[in-house]
Amino acid sequence: MTAFAVKVYRAVLSIPLGQVRSYKWVAQKAGSKHAFRAVGQVLKRNPYPLVIPCHRVIRSNNKIGGYVFGERQKKFLLKMEREMAKCLKG
Repeated sequence: MTAFAVKVYRAVLSIPLGQVRSYKWVAQKAGSKHAFRAVGQVLKRNPYPLVIPCHRVIRSNNKIGGYVFGERQKKFLLKMEREMAKCLKG
């Protein structure tokens, strides 16, 4: 695993439950603000997609973007997490 990949995964792990961030945001957090496509490639190879929540990363234009288990599953996970976050807030 590259140093950049580790930074990307750490950035993704910092995204709170029920929230999303853009590939560009992840690239900036990983220290390479123009490497948003590289972020997508790293996330495509995420060895632990249910632990490292790459489904929380979307495109800057708010389109869903890709996901290893498919777009439908990504939408489902995001909806479920938003509901869980609401419940946890009380």
